[in-house]
Amino acid sequence: MSKDIYVIAEQRDGKLAKVGKELIGEATKLAADLGEKVVGVVLGSGITEEAKNLYKYGADEVVVVDDPALAIYMTEPYAKALTAVIKECDPNVVLFGATSIGRDLAPRVAGRVHTGLTADCTGLSIIEDEEVGKLLAMTRPAFGGNIMATILCKHHRPQMATVRPGVMAALKKDDSKTGEVKAIKVEFTDADKNVEILEEVKATKKIVDITEAKVLVSGGRGIGGPEGFDMLRECAAELGGEISSSRACVDAGWIESSRQVGQTGKTVRPDLYIACGISGAIQHVAGMESSELVIAINKNDTAAIFGVSDLGIVGDCKVIIPKLTEALKKYNAEKESN
Repeated sequence: MSKDIYVIAEQRDGKLAKVGKELIGEATKLAADLGEKVVGVVLGSGITEEAKNLYKYGADEVVVVDDPALAIYMTEPYAKALTAVIKECDPNVVLFGATSIGRDLAPRVAGRVHTGLTADCTGLSIIEDEEVGKLLAMTRPAFGGNIMATILCKHHRPQMATVRPGVMAALKKDDSKTGEVKAIKVEFTDADKNVEILEEVKATKKIVDITEAKVLVSGGRGIGGPEGFDMLRECAAELGGEISSSRACVDAGWIESSRQVGQTGKTVRPDLYIACGISGAIQHVAGMESSELVIAINKNDTAAIFGVSDLGIVGDCKVIIPKLTEALKKYNAEKESN
């Protein structure tokens, strides 16, 4: 009988990625509803010791496939390894991060174990079904983000989903938690290595990860043009934060796509999110509604963004933001002098 929630914890260069820790945190809540365990799964080479850190983030057990064939991510070896884990362990639920690796790996594994996959989820919960009992309810944007669809996988196991990074919150690290790993051996052949990696070239350009920012000052079409981000950048600097954007500004070429928040961009959950000239379309809201405190500035008093804001300011952000920046500069100067 299928049981337990398995979280595929990605590693990059031998270090666990943040999204795996987030999924472990969410899985602990789901597992409590199901009365099951959370099992972290790590694939790679020389990663057994690093994998033990998953215990510190809430995992009840850890499974590892540690093999030189998995030193660099390649679809076929990783798909073969994970398929072997699923067939041996028979999990009830398998969760992936909706990253470049997760989006490549998850559908291939789902096809091999003959189950369904819900992609790019923004919400997970456990519901009671009269026919089959407790099920994982997987929620994702659909029809261009105009509705939120909740999908069930009643008759196949495992129930599988990819989850957007930044949507879930990791548990606070507990260094007192330790444990051993269960090693699963997979035999790889030359046929599994159907791609040859000639060289790894790491990007030298530093791209800001807005999902890590504690404060985001975000601009929409209402900031007027690319120069509007200079105004937002100055304000963000005083707050110790970063700037981000709605899709409209990215499509207009005002800012790079790595700063985009929303359904087709990144999901963020900062302590403070200031939405400047953003209408509040559901596609954008899906990427920032989990922020701790949302302040919206918009000239339109009926803008949808006010519906998800803790504080709404009706006015022109091109007037309000410079005044806010000056007030912050004065406050920061006084704090430094004391």
